[in-house]
Amino acid sequence: MSGDFPQRAEVVIVGGGISGVSTAYHLAVAGVDVVLIERGALASGSTGKALGGIRASFNHPANLQMGVYGREVYGRFAEEFDQPINFVPGGYLYLIDDTIPMEQIEAAVALQAGFGVNSRIIEPSEIHAISPLVNADAFVAALWSPDDAKAEPEPATQGYARAARTAGARLFTHVDLIGIETVDGSIHSVSTVAGSIATGCVINCAGAWAPAVAKMVGWDLPITPYRRQVVTTTDLPDIEPHETLTIDLATSFYFHQERRKFTVGYSDPREEPGYNLTFDPTDWLPRMLEKAGRAAPGLLELGIQSGYAGLYAITPDHNHLIGEYAGVNRFLYAAGFSGHGFQMGPATGRILSELFLGQEPFIDIAPLDAARFEGEYSSAQETFIV
Repeated sequence: MSGDFPQRAEVVIVGGGISGVSTAYHLAVAGVDVVLIERGALASGSTGKALGGIRASFNHPANLQMGVYGREVYGRFAEEFDQPINFVPGGYLYLIDDTIPMEQIEAAVALQAGFGVNSRIIEPSEIHAISPLVNADAFVAALWSPDDAKAEPEPATQGYARAARTAGARLFTHVDLIGIETVDGSIHSVSTVAGSIATGCVINCAGAWAPAVAKMVGWDLPITPYRRQVVTTTDLPDIEPHETLTIDLATSFYFHQERRKFTVGYSDPREEPGYNLTFDPTDWLPRMLEKAGRAAPGLLELGIQSGYAGLYAITPDHNHLIGEYAGVNRFLYAAGFSGHGFQMGPATGRILSELFLGQEPFIDIAPLDAARFEGEYSSAQETFIV
């Protein structure tokens, strides 16, 4: 923490990942007096451990539009924010076996086309040219989205943070939130280890820890954290560089190339919920290798150089939560991104800014309101989640 800790602010944002700093930036540019508090360093939670995928290939209209917007912003981010983020439009390749209903994939492609997204279903014979390590014989088709991309989450977070500060936002790191005080059903102040801040609005961008923040206003936010483990391989010699992020839809196994190494992951359905951030390949690794042997057996020739664990904040339908809680006046939230938080960051910040300012969000977020789990809104399940 640096600088004088504030005694009041129009808005206090909790969480210094991409969603929080993007929101701080958008609010500050709009002239709002905004303070952000983060209990660690910026991007020290899930954002800093994200793979950096940026896609528009969703089958939920709100997710799709947020993904399109994020892809556009990150594509010009280096120029607009004077911050290189290693944006690489290498595409996403989704591998399809005979357990995946093809009509769902066809419907997703049709929806994407309606929003101007370039995606198509390809034959197994076309897969090798896009992702050379794939065992195409294991699949009946693939969904190819060539304009999707990847970038580096931590530099993007820092770029937003610097721009937010320039616009007048005050960002404080290594400040724990203790509580949120309400008076007559409205936000009154927040208490932190560094002092109290009088405010009329709190925005919850605390990622996997968002439920703990929501409990401070008496609300059970429907998010469950799960550990996700990732490994980086040793070098694979004599391979042409390719930047495609490849995903086996049936198993959630995925990999993408980083120079001559590969980042490899798998969402183990047997993982217990909780905040376990210990990298422990004992049970996970054999299951991941089994999936690798099916999808990309060439990866089995490589050693493992390193590994780490992060958290996915999962909602009951695997779609995120954005809105304003009806139980307390001026408690806004954006969380539960189920692994999609980085790519949604630019849109999330703009949407939350518009909500605070009383403007109609540029994307219809009614289906993302947490009230959908109380029966007010119907929700659409994603066909593929990684």
